[in-house]
Amino acid sequence: MVPFISLQLDRRSAAPLHRQLYEELRSAVLGGRLPPGARLPSTRSLSADLGVSRNTAAGAFDQLLAEGYLEGKVGSGTYVARSLPEDLLHVTEIPRGTARPVAAPLKLSERGDMLASTGRSLAQRDGAARAFRPGIPALEAFPRELWARMAARILRKSRPELLSYADPAGYRPLRQAIAEYLRAARGVRCAAGQVIVTAGSQQALDLAARVLLDPGDIAWIEDPGYMGARGALLAAGVRCAPVAVDAEGLSLADGEARAADARMAYVTPSHQYPLGVTMSLARRMALLDWARRRRAWIVEDDYDSEYRYSGRPLAALQGLDTADRVIYTGTFSKVLYPGLRLGYLVVPDRVVDAFISARALADRHGPGLEQALVAEFLAEGHFARHIRRMRALYAERQEALVSGARREFAGLLDLAPSEAGMHLVGWLPRHANDRDVSRKAADGGVSAPAVSSYALRHGARPGLLLGYACVNARQIREGLRKLAPVLDLRG
Repeated sequence: MVPFISLQLDRRSAAPLHRQLYEELRSAVLGGRLPPGARLPSTRSLSADLGVSRNTAAGAFDQLLAEGYLEGKVGSGTYVARSLPEDLLHVTEIPRGTARPVAAPLKLSERGDMLASTGRSLAQRDGAARAFRPGIPALEAFPRELWARMAARILRKSRPELLSYADPAGYRPLRQAIAEYLRAARGVRCAAGQVIVTAGSQQALDLAARVLLDPGDIAWIEDPGYMGARGALLAAGVRCAPVAVDAEGLSLADGEARAADARMAYVTPSHQYPLGVTMSLARRMALLDWARRRRAWIVEDDYDSEYRYSGRPLAALQGLDTADRVIYTGTFSKVLYPGLRLGYLVVPDRVVDAFISARALADRHGPGLEQALVAEFLAEGHFARHIRRMRALYAERQEALVSGARREFAGLLDLAPSEAGMHLVGWLPRHANDRDVSRKAADGGVSAPAVSSYALRHGARPGLLLGYACVNARQIREGLRKLAPVLDLRG
């Protein structure tokens, strides 16, 4: 038996002692301090030498035996394995105190470099619902008990097929329920066969870009606009042409001047993101005419159209399309909860098969249980009731935000009510730097993305996006209190 080497255990470390002992022994084996065939002391003597329990020593030995670093011989003891695991043959120990060599940079593809540098979301990425994060619904108001009962019932009564591989286009009853809802509530002209269930609206945008455009093609995007759409287009190799947004929505004149040969236009006509403009009927008809003449596509992102506080929601652009040029996308993230990750596409009949094939190649199909649950939530009327409750709640929260801001920030923040949506734009004085203000707000615990951060080419008036859906009246007051010193721009 070799004289035992020095082993260092740190009793102040959060790592368990058996794990530390395992790492020390493994390092000694790989570094050659314990050569192949060397006999180790018994767990009894090792535990006595180190002042640890015998269970600690035995646990480390058991792990090393299981991984092939050690081998036991009945009646003889425990030895360092003569043949180490194949994938570790060339691992060498770095002596203590020696700086690790700097690894050569990993080379990504050109697309990988582009994806790594493309912005994803200006909202905080930890998912927390805080003032005034845009795009997050009132999660505390979601009917979780009802949802849980329905999920248990579906799982208990469903056929085993629901847990198996499924149709890449989506669960048929859900596609039927979505089609019925869209026809009644949004004026969309579609049948269930045209509906394709996706993993949220982001996958819907990705599929539209990959199926309809070739790398190098040009797409119009709203400027300022939704960064996720730009990311999906760039990921497909599409060149993005930022097009100005005016009081009527996407400016066709600017689009034609900037990129007359564009093959797609991405728009949010019901409630432009982030400015909140509603595209006029005249502009909608002009956009449809452009798509027909140019044989181009329109992707209509109807991300939060359910939340309109005066009158009925405006009919979708897709319902006006007579040339099958509009791809309609929607999501359950804003109306149910983001973690559900279910969205949908409505596509013309002639491209349904192509989209279904692309969906199958992307990730085969969506989760069956969740789709069945949403289908019943729609069919049983719970969805419509939830939308009505949230519409009333969000109207109250918008009023609380507007009235509170007017009291606190007169002359510092121009915040007007809106007829729709889940956020407002608070306009800053024209000399203000909204990105600096946004950063200072974040340091103070308030999420308020800068309007200019959503713009690529067109200089936007400085402003902040203030989401109100995910915060109650108390949180709104607290958020405004934290925002107050940030908005005092006189210094």
